[in-house]
Amino acid sequence: MSMIEPLLLAAARVCTFADKQLLTNASGFFFARGKRLFLVTSRHVMVDEPSKHFPDRIEIEVHTDLHNVAQTTGFSMPLYRDGKSLWRQACDGAGEVDVAVLEIKRAALPSGMVYHAFTPEHLQPPETLVEVGTSLLVVGFPLGFHDTLHHVAVVRHAVVASSFGLRFQGQGYFLTDARTHRGISGAPVVMRIPEGGKDGLPWMLLGVHSARLDLGSRDLDLDEALGLNCTWYADILLTLTE
Repeated sequence: MSMIEPLLLAAARVCTFADKQLLTNASGFFFARGKRLFLVTSRHVMVDEPSKHFPDRIEIEVHTDLHNVAQTTGFSMPLYRDGKSLWRQACDGAGEVDVAVLEIKRAALPSGMVYHAFTPEHLQPPETLVEVGTSLLVVGFPLGFHDTLHHVAVVRHAVVASSFGLRFQGQGYFLTDARTHRGISGAPVVMRIPEGGKDGLPWMLLGVHSARLDLGSRDLDLDEALGLNCTWYADILLTLTE
C-alpha cells in the first residue's frame, strides 16, 4: 500500500443509484473532523432537479487490505431516512453552494479499511498566498475512469485561473483552468505543501470541483469551450461539518 500516494487514497469513486439501478459516476473524498468522518462531493451528485437526477443511495469503493491494493469492497450509504435527506448542504448570499457532505458511520465501515482523510488543518490558513497561475491537482474519476486493478483515482493538472480569495462574480467559488469531464464533480482540488503536511497528506485542500464553466453566447461551431471550471472554496466544509 505504501506504493500508492496517500492523496489517491483520500479520494473515493462515487456511484449513485435509484434502488438497484446505477445512475451516474462521480468523485468525492474523505474529510475527518474530530472523531467524525464525512464523504464530500458535489451537491448535484446527491440531487439535481433540472436533470431529474434523484438517487436514493450512493456507493463508494473502499480498500480493505493494507498489503493488497487490489482488494476492495463496495460501501453503500442511504441518502434518505423517513423521507428526509441525510446529507448536508449550504446556502450563502448568492444561493445554493454546490457542495454536500454525508456523514459516514465509522462502526459500519469494513474492517481493515485503508484510507486517508483531509482535516480542518488541511484548509488554507488566512495568511497563505495563492497566486493566480498556481499549479493545482484535481483528484477524481473523469467519466468514471480510474485504475480498475488497484481501484484508485487519477489526477488532472490545473492552475488557479481567477483571483484566489475573491468570490468569482459574487459566487462562492474560484476558477481553475483544467481539462475536466463528467464524473469528476466532487473531486478535491489541492495544492502541494512544500514542507510537512498533516496526517501524511502534504497537500492543502483549496476547493471542491463542481462543473465546467461555459458561455451561453459561445458559437458551438466556431468557438472552443473555455476550459474553465468552478471550484467551491473548501472552507464551506467547516460549516457543513459543525
